[in-house]
Amino acid sequence: MDIFRMGAKPTRRANADWFTGTVHQDPIVEAPAPARLRANRVSFEPGARTAWHTHPLGQTLHVLWGVGRVQSWGGPMREIRAGDTVWIPPGEKHWHGASPGMRMVHLAMQEELDGKYVDWMEKVSDAQYGEAVSAE
Repeated sequence: MDIFRMGAKPTRRANADWFTGTVHQDPIVEAPAPARLRANRVSFEPGARTAWHTHPLGQTLHVLWGVGRVQSWGGPMREIRAGDTVWIPPGEKHWHGASPGMRMVHLAMQEELDGKYVDWMEKVSDAQYGEAVSAE
């Protein structure tokens, strides 16, 4: 058993190639093989967001604080709030991030397949981000 004390894993600024705006990641776990889990606490400043991406085995997001947005390619933009959990199926192209006026913090959990956790794609444009949020 390993216990990682608070602050043992430093916060890192998210890679600007894959994120728009100010985003910080706090690693929670990168489990050694044969386990495949990777989890991060991700903090998005207002308007910050991921690029479009997929995960080979899917992704679970659990919102800890604030208000965010999530969208699958070709689908409506959805609002997410503290306490919400989002399941994104394997291979589904999507993005997620904060709302324009409020920060959002979520846990992001995904599994590795053949050495890969994520496939990054193009950035979400300002026009895409500015679409109306679905009432659904």
